[in-house]
Amino acid sequence: MTRINRRILLASRPQGAPVAENFQLDQQPVAAPAAGQVLLRTHYLSLDPYMRGRMSDAKSYAAPVQLGEVMVGGAVSKVVESQHPGFAAGDWVLGYTGWQDYALSDGQGLTKLNPALAPVSYALGILGMPGFTAYMGLLDIGQPKAGETVVVAAATGAVGAMVGQIARLQGCRVVGIAGSEEKCRYARDELGFDACINHHADDLPQQLAEACPAGIDVYFENVGGKVFDAVLPLLNSRARVPLCGLIAQYNATALPEGPDRSPLLLRTLLTKRIRMQGFIIFDDYGHRYPEFATQMGEWLAAGKLKYREHRVAGLENAPDVFIGLLEGRNFGKLVVEVAPE
Repeated sequence: MTRINRRILLASRPQGAPVAENFQLDQQPVAAPAAGQVLLRTHYLSLDPYMRGRMSDAKSYAAPVQLGEVMVGGAVSKVVESQHPGFAAGDWVLGYTGWQDYALSDGQGLTKLNPALAPVSYALGILGMPGFTAYMGLLDIGQPKAGETVVVAAATGAVGAMVGQIARLQGCRVVGIAGSEEKCRYARDELGFDACINHHADDLPQQLAEACPAGIDVYFENVGGKVFDAVLPLLNSRARVPLCGLIAQYNATALPEGPDRSPLLLRTLLTKRIRMQGFIIFDDYGHRYPEFATQMGEWLAAGKLKYREHRVAGLENAPDVFIGLLEGRNFGKLVVEVAPE
């Protein structure tokens, strides 16, 4: 029987928040691999906030997805046919093959996975890009020291949950900010955070100040918006702010209304000598991936880190759950199970 490859394409560019009509599901016959190629069957697809930026044609650190192209994304796949000397049928691999059932690859950008070490889907989260982002952003830019206060937004997400737990391993007081009481309980009771605050609370600034009586030494920024407004007055002198993401602003079509806050931000950065630095994980730290993989693997094997996946079955559901990701509906690392193992 002819294999059919379902693909989710970018049909149109969002104006504000993405909607279902921005995506198109199509089907094509699967081609056989040529010499030097492998045919991959997608099993797990990663959905991440950065994909919203790739749907836009605004200038950024990476090229946008073109209209009619497969949506970009990391995936864990199994080699089903190989004409490549470096891969055999049955190999598990990590690659950036996008939102589709099958993909052809010449082997470039593929990383072999060992399912005996950890579940293969972990390569999309704790042992992959999100975990790497948390590790390098916190330890290299944040440089937390024992006894300091670390605050992380989106605290139960794929990156934030790792940031908080790694900060605990460094001996820090950890305060999370999350989107529901359930998520905050999980951060406190399961991840070991010292405190967690629901960002929907009307008195968010007051609650955050009470949770950080000694101020904030490291703020890992994933959100922006009103959360950063609450954090800014609490930053201590020589605080560090790793700037990972601004999910509260990804769907904005214009600057927010109200007074210009940039003078306050710049004055605070200057007078308190704060280090605020953005980073693109593989561009800036790709050469340090082995260091991360070794340390994170050791922590995970020793039971020092907890990890939660939010799995949704079915490639056809990817657009809806991606829209939900941008609305904060996921709880943990969002992974689409495209095909069972």
